[in-house]
Parts: sequence; C-alpha cells; structure tokens
Amino acid sequence: MYGTPALAADFNALPYANADAPKGGKVVFGNTGGFDTLNPFAQKGSAPWQMRFLMAESLMGRSQDEPFSLYGLLAETIEVPEDRSWVEFTLRAEARFSDGSPVTVEDVIWSFETLGTEGHARYRNFWQNGIEKIEQTGDRSVRLTFAVDNREYALIAGLRPILKKSQWDGKVFADSGLSEAPITSAAYVISDFEPGRFVKLKRNPDYWGNDLPFRRGTQNFDEMRIDLYGDINVMFEGFKAGALSTYREFNANTWETGYDFPRYLDGEVVKSEIPHGRPSGMTGFALNTRRETLSDWRVREALLLAFNFEFINETITGGRQDRISSYFSNSELGMQAGAADGLVAELLTPFRSHLVPGVIEGYELPVSDGTERNRKNLRKATKLLTDAGWSVQDGVLQNNKGDTFELKVLLRQGDNEMQSVMDIYAQALDRLGISLIQEVVDNAQYVERESLYDFDMVYMRRDLSLSPGNEQRLYWGSQAADQTGGRNLMGIQSKAADAMIETMLNARSTEEFNAATRALDRILTAGRYVLPIWQYDVARIAHDKDLTYPDYLPLYGDRATYFMPHVWWSKTAE
Repeated sequence: MYGTPALAADFNALPYANADAPKGGKVVFGNTGGFDTLNPFAQKGSAPWQMRFLMAESLMGRSQDEPFSLYGLLAETIEVPEDRSWVEFTLRAEARFSDGSPVTVEDVIWSFETLGTEGHARYRNFWQNGIEKIEQTGDRSVRLTFAVDNREYALIAGLRPILKKSQWDGKVFADSGLSEAPITSAAYVISDFEPGRFVKLKRNPDYWGNDLPFRRGTQNFDEMRIDLYGDINVMFEGFKAGALSTYREFNANTWETGYDFPRYLDGEVVKSEIPHGRPSGMTGFALNTRRETLSDWRVREALLLAFNFEFINETITGGRQDRISSYFSNSELGMQAGAADGLVAELLTPFRSHLVPGVIEGYELPVSDGTERNRKNLRKATKLLTDAGWSVQDGVLQNNKGDTFELKVLLRQGDNEMQSVMDIYAQALDRLGISLIQEVVDNAQYVERESLYDFDMVYMRRDLSLSPGNEQRLYWGSQAADQTGGRNLMGIQSKAADAMIETMLNARSTEEFNAATRALDRILTAGRYVLPIWQYDVARIAHDKDLTYPDYLPLYGDRATYFMPHVWWSKTAE
C-alpha cells in the first residue's frame, strides 16, 4: 500500500515461521456452541470459526509482521498500474485443489462472482460496488478492473478465498449445509465430523504449497480437531482433564489464580503469553441505535455512566485488565487526548453540525469511584435521561408517552462471563428504573438474531489492525447499517464517519491516513455506540507441553489462526 514490502522477492520463509519445523502430531481445539454447515463462505448457517481460515487459499497472503503488505500465494505474479485502477494476477502452474485438479482462471472468476452474490455478506460489497469487470487475460491470468478509485481494492482482491467451480455445478452454493464441504485449495481437508460434537481436519500430504516460501514452516500438524462444548466452563474442564491440547484464556484473573489443576502443577500444561502491537479494537456491548430509545446520544451516555466498569473489572478479572479507551487505542492510529487539532481538526470541521459533543472537543469514557453504588455517575445519568425526556414513575423509567425503558441484551448460551457482567449491570440500571433482560439463546438462534439486528444490546468484538481499510465500511459505514447479516451492529449512519473512511481508503501518505483514522476513532468513541470492556493486549495461551512455537513473534501477535496453530509444531514430531 505504501513503500515496499519488508521481505525480498527471494525470501526463504516468513520471519516468524520456523522453516525447519517438523510435520506431524495432533492438536485439539475447543469451541462453544454448535455448527450446522461445513461451508464457512456462505451466509446461511454457522460453521466453526476456524474453518474460514483453513478451508481455502487466496491469491495472496498477509504477513502478520507488517501492515499493508501481501505476498503471492495462489498467484505467482501481481501487476497493478500507478493509479491502481485494476489488478492482474497470474496463477501458479502448480496450484492445485485437494482432489488434484488445477486451480484455474475459471475457478477464480466463479469464486468472485459466487461469493459476491451468494456468499457471506462480508464478500458482497466488494463485488457489487467495487468491481467493474473481471476477465481472463491469459491461460493463467485474470484481471479485475475497479469501478471506483480505491487504492486498497487490489489488496482486497488478493485476499478473496478461491473455491472450485465444478464442485457446485447443479447445486445451490448457499444451501450446502452439512451435505458438502468445499473442496479446498489449502493444506487441510475435512476428514470426519459429527454435528454438535466435532470436526476433524487432516493435513493433505500432497498440498501443492508445501515448498512455497510463504508456507514454509507453517501448517505443521498432521491432524487438527475442533470439539464442541455447551459452555466455556465445561470446555475449560475438558482442557484441564486433557481432552483439549490448548486453551485461550481471556480472563487475567483466572490466568493468575485458576491454573492450579494437576496437569499444570505436574508440568504437562504450559502457559505462554504472546504480546502484540496491533490496536485494541473494540470489545463490549453494542447499542442498537435502530431502536428509537437508543438513537439519542444522551441516553447512550447515561448507559455508559451506569456501566460501572471499575467495579465490574475488579469483580470479574480482579482489576488485572485495562479498559479499552477507544477503537484504535494502543497504537499510533488511536485518537489523541484533548481537542482535535491539525489535520484531524481540518477533516472533522466540515461536519461540526452533525457531530455529537466530544468529537472535536475531546471525549473520555466515564470513570466511577470503584464502589458498587457508583452514586456520582448515576446522578449524571439521571440528569441526561431527564434531558432526553425520561423520568421515574413509581420506580420505573418512562417517557411522556408512558413507554417504559426496557433493555434486552442478546447473549450466546455458555458465555457465563458476559452473563455475570450483565448481572452486575442490571443492578445499576435498576436504580435508574431501567429493566435489563438477558436473552440467552443457542448458537443458531444467536447467529440468526444478530443477522437480523433483533436485539437492544449484543456482545461485540471487532479485531482491528494496523492496516484498516474497506472492512471499516462494513463495521460502521452507513450503507451497511441496514444490510441483513452485516457487521454494523450498532446501526451507525454518520456522514462524518463515511467521509473519514473514504479519506483513509484514498490517502496518498501515511500522515493523511493516520489523521483520517484518528478522526474516525473520535467519531466512533464519542458516538457512545458501545459499552467497552477490557482490552486484550496480550494473548494468554495454555497448551500441552508438547506444543511449541518460534522465538520470533510477529507484530500482530496471536490472531485468528495465523499464529496458533499456523506456525506451531509438535515437539514429539521432532
């Protein structure tokens, strides 16, 4: 995107991969919930989240050690003009699907078209609004011409999964469910599964990319299994008993005090901490501004004041985890304290009349005194609610129409920690006359209701990178606000946010890009769209002592499957 890639054209392996890592061994992961499809690329159904990253290769791959740089994967060469109005990929002659058939230009064109029309919502905007045409330009070459000026589109095109066209002849891609898994161009294939219990993947010994520098030292396990559990507590018990090989711990207090079980004390389990340099992202409870009650920023600020983070954090994590202060905090992309100045102020000023208080002047999340009562903040919340037309009648908050203030939070079955957070929050809201109802549903219902925005509040996690781009439109763009199955859970419709995203996408310098991102961070944070909780500035991975990883850690740390299990290996296999 800017400058040149960090790795030379003749690099041997990714810097955080052990090129000599042995192949072999087995690793077992645990997920909560269930699955009702083996096709992670379709909108319908829910697949184990790891499968999206393991079931297909893309034309290019991302290095987790640098932002805004991609390297050839299925593509042998990539060509773009100075204005980035198109990109042309030439496929590697050796690229193969798991059934041994070659990956062809026809497969590439079909994948873009099908994912863009029948695939998951995450793929559709690019196809429908970004691509003017896609055409074959040679035996192994394909060119995408873009409909608009967007410098990141060449990179996005390189990251689309490539699937096998002929597999789906005469079949409905969107309705595949459990009847058929995509034939993969990646290193792993599904070898067995049982609905509601497990999915087993085996490494293809004939995987075409085994000797590719980008893949050298990665994808080392012969077998990976994903076991399903009803809730996180049962899953943790399974790990303690040895049923799982690894467990990601998200609670710092449990990490410090809860690992006193025999396997850990005997040295059979090891705890590893993996730091990272990426932004904090946003984790918390999204407020659905499509609801009239939550469309008023004063109401959202009142709900933030009532959300006693300091007391909640002490109760749940022992006060060991810091709160997220903004969407891009923990990085140079995050908004800076105080009033906006310089280029950030210049970008925001044209939208001053549309911005809520705090965007330009400066905004910080409410801080309580740490006590359970949180009286000072609740008094402020009461005043804001009164200003917004709400008052307490007989202990119940009502507006002048006689409507009562009731909040329904959608939670996934088995997420006991977030249920505990809401238990504490409910007591605070009760003091304001607000009734909080927890709607705990199974995985299938959760996915459906989230897709339809059928909630007042919902738990949300948005993992943000040092190279934010077009995905920002999906997360907080106006066009995505009412798109079924979209990622804009809060229903944000902000001309200012849209403008900052466009400025980011078309920036010609790092300075302009950083300023636009910091301005967007201000709009989102001061918009009071989420009740933020703690940040995860280090990954805490407990694992069997047989599992290990390279000494060199990537800039992005542990993220999705790109570090664990991507570059890990089995000591026994040595």
